[in-house]
Amino acid sequence: MRVSYHRINRRISWLKHIVARSLSEKPRDFTRGPINSAVILLAIPMMLEMFMESVFVIVDMFWVAKLGADAIAAVGLTEAVITIVYAVAIGLSMATTAMVARRVGENEHEAAGIAAAQSLWLGLFVSLVVGATGLLFAEDILRLMGASDAAIEIGADYTMVMLGGSISILYIFLLNAIFRGAGDANIAMRSLWLANGINLVLDPILIFGIGPVPEMGVLGAAVATTIGRTIGVLYQLNHLFSISGRIRIRVAHLSLHYEVAKRLARLSLGGIGQFIIAVSSWIFLMRIVAPYGSAAVAGYTIAVRIIHFTFLPAWGLGNAAATLVGQNLGAQKPMRAERSLWRAAQFNFVTLFVVAVVLLLFAKQAIGVFTSDPEIINFGADALRFFCYGYPLMAMGMVALQSLNGAGDTDTPTLINFVAFWLIQIPLAWTLEGYFDMGPRGVFWAILIAESIFALLSIWVIRRGRWKATVV
Repeated sequence: MRVSYHRINRRISWLKHIVARSLSEKPRDFTRGPINSAVILLAIPMMLEMFMESVFVIVDMFWVAKLGADAIAAVGLTEAVITIVYAVAIGLSMATTAMVARRVGENEHEAAGIAAAQSLWLGLFVSLVVGATGLLFAEDILRLMGASDAAIEIGADYTMVMLGGSISILYIFLLNAIFRGAGDANIAMRSLWLANGINLVLDPILIFGIGPVPEMGVLGAAVATTIGRTIGVLYQLNHLFSISGRIRIRVAHLSLHYEVAKRLARLSLGGIGQFIIAVSSWIFLMRIVAPYGSAAVAGYTIAVRIIHFTFLPAWGLGNAAATLVGQNLGAQKPMRAERSLWRAAQFNFVTLFVVAVVLLLFAKQAIGVFTSDPEIINFGADALRFFCYGYPLMAMGMVALQSLNGAGDTDTPTLINFVAFWLIQIPLAWTLEGYFDMGPRGVFWAILIAESIFALLSIWVIRRGRWKATVV
């Protein structure tokens, strides 16, 4: 018993030490040393980063919900449009992480700075186009999305500010991608802590008007979010242009390097495609579930939200694998890159297996946190259980796919997404629901089957090993 106690105590001390190191700002070389430590040191801040990014929408919706249905509709419809901005930001960030990680692994820090600077130019160009569109056509955008006259009147200013300030969205993604690629994931995490903390404080003050601040309504949510993200971006830029850290942008890097920018744009198309394919497939599935009534839609929606939330640790480990793969390939250590991704996959398997067991046992209770309607709870719990059956395999596939992105191969993941979600998931859901009269369960079965095929294809591609020769 004494030996066992001391062993447990040592492991707890080691874990505390690792967590403390992961949250410090000390630069590290992830191309050498124990792989377990490298995965954990990167994964912890990346998990927290993903969690904080999701907090923006949750906090805004919490306060805006108190303003009524039209305010909620305006925010929801604007968020649907901003999904396009997220797609571009995620695509550019995947390409940026891959290129920066490869240059850092090669110990070419000047080239890493140039790549980082070119990503900022691309982000600026996209944000100017999106911002101008939002400022000029906010009402038309909401009308095109089917908003009522009341929602347009309430939400036009919200749409204008969110789209007009889209540079804060793009840059917070891009700058975090730069730091992740360099292995400075804690800076990305801290910037989102700062941005969310400011948004959390400003939201109620600006929406409802507290003290001398006038009441701004739904517009206040957009202003608070934009201010929070902007300050987060300024925090990132301060680190990026300082002399500390593993990557630094100097003034000389800011000149346009056409070939580097062209390569980044080309790589980003794959990331954009992956996001658009995945998001659009969920929209199609929602359309198939919709005829079964509000309870079915609500249950399905709540289940999907829980899935996305519980996948945050998985995304963190996937991002850690992407960085480790990119840096180790750059350092001419392909075997270490492969060992790193499989170790991250093992951690992910265990993490999501535990989550799946908990959700399977308490599916109704999990849905019940959001609603007391028994019909919604039954639909949602049924959907949640089906998702959980595929969690362990999906954990492996997620890390495998992110590792391909980290290697700079964004085309293959796009093809895998296309096959799994558009060629298999959507037609299968339609067939099982309609021709086999399985109802919403047909959709749930289709998701389970398609996600499993997605994971198996990703693992198969990784095992083939061609990604090791990807040129970035």
